Amino acid sequence: MSDAILHFANELMSSWWIYLALWGFAALDGFFPAIPSETLVVTAGVFAAASGEPNLVAVIVVAAIGAFIGDHVSYALGRGAGGRLLDRVKPGTKRHAAVRWARRSLEERGGLVLVVARYVPGGRTAVTLTMGSVRYPLRRFTPFAGVAAASWSVYCTLVGYIGGKAFEDNPLKGVVLGIGLALTMTLTVEVVRHHVKKRRDSQPQLEPDRQLVDAAEH
Repeated sequence: MSDAILHFANELMSSWWIYLALWGFAALDGFFPAIPSETLVVTAGVFAAASGEPNLVAVIVVAAIGAFIGDHVSYALGRGAGGRLLDRVKPGTKRHAAVRWARRSLEERGGLVLVVARYVPGGRTAVTLTMGSVRYPLRRFTPFAGVAAASWSVYCTLVGYIGGKAFEDNPLKGVVLGIGLALTMTLTVEVVRHHVKKRRDSQPQLEPDRQLVDAAEH
């Protein structure tokens, strides 16, 4: 069974279709977070290390371009909807919590939050939608989106590459290791974010919430 899976995976990874899939998954994940783009990028990195196909640099570039485009699509959706998409999110859900975090973080850190959000489950979509809905300047959004997409692509690909080098004779184990490393990083970010949020919530509010539009303009 594992031999058949490995053979299929090798066939897929050696085909030019893998680059189209990487681009498409990364782009869709920008505004439809149910798409497992990280898993595909990590897997491509594993096989790049184990067999030399797909090309490592091409994986990084294609995934980054897809993520960059996806973030801009999400930004455009938020800008066009004028915040209505976010307002319809059901309170008490994980998505609602992500939106609240995005709005608060955008007030505090501006565009830098987009780079951090790349590593937060559901965070990237919440942030890009929020930045669009508050009319965050596109000329400032684009550079941050570029840094976020590039760093995310390099990270996911190299995590897979490490897994592939560790198990060159068994890429499937490399995939498991690579995904495990990626999940560990995600968990670490979540723990740090939760700790920071807990400390902030325990402090008295010194001033009322600022308007997001004002934060976007400064």
